[in-house]
Amino acid sequence: MPRFTLPLLSMLLAAHVQAAPALPDRVILVGDSTMASTTGYGDALCARFTPETSCLNLARGGRSSGSFRAEGRWDEVTKLLGDGAGFRKTYVLIQFGHNDQPGKPGRSTDFVTEFPANMKRYVEEARALGGVPVLVTPLTRRSFKDGYVHNDLAPWAATVRDVARATRTPLVDLNALSLAAVQAMGPQEADKLARSGANFDYTHLGPAGAERFSSIMAKELARRVPALAADMRGVR
Repeated sequence: MPRFTLPLLSMLLAAHVQAAPALPDRVILVGDSTMASTTGYGDALCARFTPETSCLNLARGGRSSGSFRAEGRWDEVTKLLGDGAGFRKTYVLIQFGHNDQPGKPGRSTDFVTEFPANMKRYVEEARALGGVPVLVTPLTRRSFKDGYVHNDLAPWAATVRDVARATRTPLVDLNALSLAAVQAMGPQEADKLARSGANFDYTHLGPAGAERFSSIMAKELARRVPALAADMRGVR
């Protein structure tokens, strides 16, 4: 059996530690259609991460802060968080509001009693399972009235800001950022961000919209969560 001197043993151990590859990060997207595949910016945001970074878009159309959990979709997230040994950190981006608004049976939540409690619960549960929650205010709709964007999601965005402040959770204020961007471009340019043809509306996104808002998301995410900047391509 070979015998090693203490200095040599220290060098061998140091070399082993240096040779061990760093674990990658993982990002999980949780939200509604404005974040989901084909109708939102989520897939385009995932494409902005490095190949080593795992990005899972679990956002689904028509879901609210209540129905996403009621349908068992949050259970998918908690299962992933419980199996996170292969990742350095798992960041959970959480965006709701559109379908929490009144008049949507089976989806809408009470603005005072349910919505803030739901958002806080997502944060607490993600954190308890070792994840890093990041709250995202809801993407603006692109409806103009008298030359200004009608931000009917402002109250829900304000609640998300309050929850982020109370729980000391990183916040991407996408509502404010997207509102400013849409206002600056005006209605004609804003219409180019929508899906084309019979699917046109002022909420969901086509390819141009997905690219525009995923760029805004990536830049602000890197600013608000600096540890993620190295995981993104072209964002430092």
